[in-house]
Amino acid sequence: MTNHDLFSRSTPVDKKRWQNSTATYGLIAVLFHWTIALLFIGQLVLGYLMSGDNVDPALQFNLFQYHKSIGFVILALATPRVIWSVLSTKPHPPAGSGRVAHIASRLAHAALLFLTVAVPLAGWAVASTSPLQIPSYVFDLVVIPGLPLEISDASEALWTDVHETLAYLAAAIVLLHVLAALWHHFIRKDVTLKRMMPLVSRHTSAK
Repeated sequence: MTNHDLFSRSTPVDKKRWQNSTATYGLIAVLFHWTIALLFIGQLVLGYLMSGDNVDPALQFNLFQYHKSIGFVILALATPRVIWSVLSTKPHPPAGSGRVAHIASRLAHAALLFLTVAVPLAGWAVASTSPLQIPSYVFDLVVIPGLPLEISDASEALWTDVHETLAYLAAAIVLLHVLAALWHHFIRKDVTLKRMMPLVSRHTSAK
């Protein structure tokens, strides 16, 4: 058997691992999910820490810059993730799932997709409308220009409220999402959580 034959036989399988199926999520969806989830949860924690009243001003400034940098990374990942989610095959709900639970799951998933784009966009708007006009350096590598919005205290206050409200909403949905995944895994003992795990998404999750 030649190397070409081995490559020809393995290629279809490799492609299927990356794509969604009706049974489970592919590796592209899994990598998008966990990368954005970890960054997003980190942003929520970072946002809480940097908003404290007793934070050293120099440390607070650095935390804000990291917060903005990670926000731009999330936005850069979330946009193609939304496109991939819309265009990809949707795995069927686990056996025994009720219609109401399925609809609630879809709504929560859609809300999280929206918020992973909307929250960093609102944060970008805060930086863009601030009268201070502090440049947005992404990890000191590139400057992101501001959005074409009015620069004023009132505008900055408005977008700050929007950003914080969306962030709190996202935190609440993330908490419910985690609790639901744990309930499926430990109480119902179905494949909901397994099929989103990188190492088992193509094998044990389809059983």
